Order: sequence, then C-alpha cells, then structure tokens
Amino acid sequence: MDPATVNVRYLVENVEAAVQWYTRHLGFTLLSNQAPAFADVKRGALRLLLSGPSSSAGRPMADGERPGPGGWNRIHLIVPDLVAEVSRLRDAGVRFRNDIVKGPGGAQILAVDPSGNLVELFQPAARTA
Repeated sequence: MDPATVNVRYLVENVEAAVQWYTRHLGFTLLSNQAPAFADVKRGALRLLLSGPSSSAGRPMADGERPGPGGWNRIHLIVPDLVAEVSRLRDAGVRFRNDIVKGPGGAQILAVDPSGNLVELFQPAARTA
C-alpha cells in the first residue's frame, strides 16, 4: 500500500449499496469487493474501507455495544463547483442533510450515503493575493 494513501473506515449496513453509491455518485474506483462483509474503494489518495455488519469492524465490543454507521464524523471532498455538483447529485437521487452553508473558508453541504454516513462536499472560497 502506498504510504501516501489515507485509509478511512465507514461502517455500512449494506456493502453492495455503499459500493454502488460511492462509485456512481462520487467517482470512487472499486479496489476489492468481499460483500457482504467488506469492500474498499479509492479516490485520489483516499482509500475508503466499507465494512458491513458481518465484518470484523462490525463485531460487538466487549461490553456488548455494536459499532454502527452514521454520526457526525465525515470525509471531506473538495469540488470545483458546489452548486453544480449538488444539482447533479440531487438529480441522481442523492439525499442531503442540509442546504449549502457558506462561511469565510468556502461553502459546504453534507451528502448522506445509504447507511447514514456523511460526506462533506466543499468548495473553497476564492483567495485573493
């Protein structure tokens, strides 16, 4: 594995649905698929580990608590034109948790994958010299 690769694990309810969502909507490439337990996809230097309930990452903890998808942690993808990207994804049926939010650093929105995990799409603010 390339040491420049960043690995992030997302717990998902359905590995096949997650693979389809990330490859179809966000331009990830499939590396391996061992559904229903696990698959990994890649975009640039990001390797996203999609772990289903039957994967080792989905096993209950010693106290019985089960890992699950969702929450507020997220991967952050930079896009050149956020409005156009949101329009394209909405037309394809992608769900969003919020509307576009603008701040001093740029604009962002949160897309929701089939298991409830978040993907932040971010367009940096134009910088002046």
